[in-house]
Amino acid sequence: QVQLVESGGGLVQAGGSLRLSCANSGRTFSGWSVAWFRRAPGKEREFVAALSWTGGAIYNTDSLKGRFTLSSDNAKNTLYLEMNLLKPEDTAVYYCAATLKRNPLYTRDYEYNYWGQGTQVTVSA
Repeated sequence: QVQLVESGGGLVQAGGSLRLSCANSGRTFSGWSVAWFRRAPGKEREFVAALSWTGGAIYNTDSLKGRFTLSSDNAKNTLYLEMNLLKPEDTAVYYCAATLKRNPLYTRDYEYNYWGQGTQVTVSA
């Protein structure tokens, strides 16, 4: 059974950094496409970034403008989202999601079958 567990959220001042983790409990991410989405208060869920099953990274460049970076540790079955130069508008619950689909629309949340519980990121001005 796939169980995604996010961690690393918290409260940070504008301009600061956080690193979010998404662990795939007991299973490798090999063959999976894994993504981060976020939902800000009063807004719809928004695509942040994804790592395809072939190793390619896709980012929401409009919102992130190069501030966020994906990485993975295969030995730990963990995907990371390094977030730098955080802004108050980055405040949201961040969710990890995964799919085994071979050619998903990576930016669409309905493509992902498995979701974590979310981790809160709050950026103060």
